[in-house]
Amino acid sequence: MANKVDLSAFDNSWYQPGAGIIKRLCWYFINEIFFQTGLFPSSGLKVFFLRMFGAEVGKKVVIKPHVNIKYPWKLSIGDNSWIGERVWIDNLAQVKIGANVCLSQGALLLCGNHDFKKNTFDLLVGEINLEDGCWIGAKSVVGPGVVVGSYSVLTVGSIATKRLNSKMIYKGNPAEIVKERKISK
Repeated sequence: MANKVDLSAFDNSWYQPGAGIIKRLCWYFINEIFFQTGLFPSSGLKVFFLRMFGAEVGKKVVIKPHVNIKYPWKLSIGDNSWIGERVWIDNLAQVKIGANVCLSQGALLLCGNHDFKKNTFDLLVGEINLEDGCWIGAKSVVGPGVVVGSYSVLTVGSIATKRLNSKMIYKGNPAEIVKERKISK
């Protein structure tokens, strides 16, 4: 019957994570030991490992404890950006984090989804681009294919499923414009 999901037919063999099994396995252990725990609070050490595994990381980047990053070779982070506690960067596709970006506690950058219209539940992936100066609030979600415009804000617990325009504040699920962001000195 066509109106049923058949997960046994799921096939994502077309997807390429961008690194071989040995590199992925090594990253898995580094991620578990140095990123996902609170034992190593040093951002410098985390930046070192990210660069070692192919991430582009700017100057003065802060990475808090309990952060989960799927594939560092699909990640770039600009200068002075902050990644808060329990942030999950599930980057099946490229994630570009600009300069002076704040990812607050528990934020989720989600590059993958599934095609619920197909009975095989096909994998869908899309890049995420967080432009300079934006702020992703605590427990917020940025979905696949989303561009978060420069200096925009996604408020606490909100979900971005489409482009967020620059210098605007967004709230809700799905996130909608609340007002313009005005930054003062």
